[in-house]
Amino acid sequence: MKRFALLTVFVTAIVSLTLSGCAAPSRGGLWQTVATCLDPGIADYCGRCEMPLTDTPCAAGRGCAETTEVWAETREFVAIRDGKMCGCPATFVHGLAIPRERITGVEDPRRPDGIWDFAWGVARKRIGDETAIALAVNPQGRRSQDQLHVHIVRLLPDARTRLAGQGVAHVRTLAEVWRTAAKSAEAAGMKGYGVLVAREPDGSFLIRVEEGSPEKMFTRARCR
Repeated sequence: MKRFALLTVFVTAIVSLTLSGCAAPSRGGLWQTVATCLDPGIADYCGRCEMPLTDTPCAAGRGCAETTEVWAETREFVAIRDGKMCGCPATFVHGLAIPRERITGVEDPRRPDGIWDFAWGVARKRIGDETAIALAVNPQGRRSQDQLHVHIVRLLPDARTRLAGQGVAHVRTLAEVWRTAAKSAEAAGMKGYGVLVAREPDGSFLIRVEEGSPEKMFTRARCR
């Protein structure tokens, strides 16, 4: 009877949250933005897109967190401002590099090798100092969206010290990141993992896999 009562309370709470508009945000929101907001020329753009491009009429009167700012795009990828930048100083950088096709995340076998080179090119224009750049993908259990996205951010001041000697791998090209990360995770017995990429002084790239969120552990993910 006690177990039934607890279940009833739990279900009632969930229903109440949903009806009041306080339910958890959709994990498909990022894909929805990629699928419906990048081309303002599509039919009923303002009706279909919930996060319109900043330079479209639909964006008039909307705040930073309600619009999409594109930093760079190709036929395969797009880089946009992350919502974590809203309300932050102009020096703070947090972007997302995203495939234009439906790819869920690090666990998806269709994850594209080219996304790392694309993200790095965007980061160099936004951050400049390559030794400060960090690219990060969170593991499946530590992300809020089920569309692959590479965080374009800065390393925390003490990140390199904490990374030193922690079994990181090194590659010469970014095309090797996914393959090398998968091998490192397998060797460490990780079933789910995130990936951090940074530049070494010798020009190689450092790769660190983590069961936790490398974005939160090693980067300036937020300005406050």
